[in-house]
Amino acid sequence: MSEEKKKKEEDAQLIALAGFLHETYSDSIHSILLDDDPSKLHLPLVIEFAKLMDFDPEFAGKLYSCPGEYLPFLDKAAKRVKDAMLEELGDLKDAVRKKKPVRVRIDVSGSPLEFPEASPSIGKVRANHMRKLITLKGTVIRSGGVKMIEYERDYMCRKCQHSFTVRPELEAGNRINLPALCPSKSSRGCGSASFQSVEGTTICRDYQEIKIQENVQLLGVGSIPRSMPVILMDDLVDSIKPGDDVIITGILSAKWSHDIKDVRCNLDPMLLANYVRRTNELKSDIDIPVETEEEFKHFWEEYRLTPLKGRNFILEGICPQIFGLFTVKLAGTGKSQFLKFAAKLSNCSVITTGLGSTSAGLTVTAVKDGGEWMLEAGALVLADGGLCCIDEFDSMREHDRTTIHEAMEQQTISIAKAGLVTTLSTRTTVFGATNPKGKYDPDQSLSVNTTLSGPLLSRFDIVLVLLDTQNTAWDKIVSAHILKENFDEKKDKANASDAKWMLPKLRRYINYVKRFKPVLTKEAERVISSYYQLQRKSGTHNAARTTVRMLESLIRLAQAHARLMFSNEVKQLDAIAAILCIESSTTTSPIVDIVGDALHSNFTDNPDKEYKTQEKEILKKLGLIEDSP
Repeated sequence: MSEEKKKKEEDAQLIALAGFLHETYSDSIHSILLDDDPSKLHLPLVIEFAKLMDFDPEFAGKLYSCPGEYLPFLDKAAKRVKDAMLEELGDLKDAVRKKKPVRVRIDVSGSPLEFPEASPSIGKVRANHMRKLITLKGTVIRSGGVKMIEYERDYMCRKCQHSFTVRPELEAGNRINLPALCPSKSSRGCGSASFQSVEGTTICRDYQEIKIQENVQLLGVGSIPRSMPVILMDDLVDSIKPGDDVIITGILSAKWSHDIKDVRCNLDPMLLANYVRRTNELKSDIDIPVETEEEFKHFWEEYRLTPLKGRNFILEGICPQIFGLFTVKLAGTGKSQFLKFAAKLSNCSVITTGLGSTSAGLTVTAVKDGGEWMLEAGALVLADGGLCCIDEFDSMREHDRTTIHEAMEQQTISIAKAGLVTTLSTRTTVFGATNPKGKYDPDQSLSVNTTLSGPLLSRFDIVLVLLDTQNTAWDKIVSAHILKENFDEKKDKANASDAKWMLPKLRRYINYVKRFKPVLTKEAERVISSYYQLQRKSGTHNAARTTVRMLESLIRLAQAHARLMFSNEVKQLDAIAAILCIESSTTTSPIVDIVGDALHSNFTDNPDKEYKTQEKEILKKLGLIEDSP
């Protein structure tokens, strides 16, 4: 094809694309031009790939196959539309003329590019994806600082004065490589290899490197989560932080690995990001079918007169291989098996041990990668918006012991390391499990037995101590339960779901009731307030738990119980259930003192009848009702 014909086709394509952008996105471009916020240094224009495909399927296909060649067409078309609108603005055009160029961003939502071929998991990216427009999902595990790179510069041949533009090669570490000979297209060509840079032609762009990792929960047992570096430029820099869940659309490229003596140099894949979407707000959501919602409502309608029996029916499905431990299952705490089961229940969870985590530990750290300092997210940051289960909690690194206080109290982590200063979110529920140092001494405090400091223990709403004391009757019941579980596993349990809720149903239920925002009723406020005041008057209580922190724990537990009971109101029943959990905790001295041993607590046949007795006793202790004569 001749150069003239090719240029005509390109011009026709630009005119068509400019018409599409003006017709579909004129309001967006107009609002961008009139935005006078000085902090916005770039003009991103997000267009939907699905609409572009409806307009011109052939160009959309070329954009997917050769995005490096065809994305500039959209940028040029957007510039044409912008320039045309500048003329329409009249007197205002001088105020916006110096604006940065418009950068077109491609949103693939609802388009064929969401199919696995164009949206592979990070671990399934292959050579056939190279130079194509693909979409990756993952969690940001590392984030480097924002830098400025030289994006392009004009050079001039000293012999024939021919000017040409040179861009850095990302594959070669952003190094600018000059041509061997003058690229002049004259018939003879000058053949010179001597060039000089043209002053004032250098264009720089903001640049940042991050690393994303595929979601561990989507992998099978034994699979290693894969990661990939991502290049952010212009308006995309500093838009995401470690721990964020993201969907990134970009061009798959590669760069040479660092030169190491006696090690083969390979091409490492990387993604040149075009569009970034944070999905943190979607992290805890699970698609719940309407039929399932109706099933939940019908379930509670059946247990309308005996709500606690319905609650216990749900709780029996939690870690069914372990007998009893009603208090533990109600609170959601326990040792390793409970941690693993809780991690399965949450849509976003991280399970780790105090020493078994990465160099980032449980919080965050600064690591050096390729000569550059980057932030690496730890378990609490990666579990933001979900659940973090920590086994062997007492074996935490010293660095984590100091920073975890802020993470649990403020739900943020502040970091200032290697010139990187930022604050990361840790809005996560923490489940911890630990063993005593030696034999547990009931005469000593919990801090002495576990070597965990009192201030750290006070960050937990509930701390349960499970002491395995000798109890012959209990041992017989537990052994019978274990044998029955093993026997049932060998049978075809066609109606197993009728006996107790299985994991998928429990998972859906917990994620559904998370949407509830229970508010306290007057009756619940009265009970919680009276209990708090009674704790303040007690002379034997732990002072750390009689602060506002204990009141906040009570409210959180009461709200959690209300959600479990499928309610948007915190009733007196929920407040009393929260008190029973607090009373079971070793960080609070029991003042109601009607709660038994957590390890030997079991599910009763008539929990609603038992609750009436407990309610009466607690209300008497709180001075809310008088003793009957």
